[in-house]
Amino acid sequence: MKLFATELRGKTVMTEDGQILGVLSDFIMDTKSGKIASILVSPSENVESRLFKTDAEGRLILSFKTMKAVKDVIVTQLAE
Repeated sequence: MKLFATELRGKTVMTEDGQILGVLSDFIMDTKSGKIASILVSPSENVESRLFKTDAEGRLILSFKTMKAVKDVIVTQLAE
């Protein structure tokens, strides 16, 4: 399945166990390979942002490799 990045922006991002992390706001690209390296997630109010790597705007930086499924929501696996 192929999707445009614009189709993914604004989708809810949640963990495999159902915790809502926030909303997908942008991507970080690897300019050498042209692949998506990370996703930037605007955190929901109940997420402890300090537990995650964040950018200057406070968005969560999650590895694109941890994405498990994309349907109505984006499911991601948190590293342990």
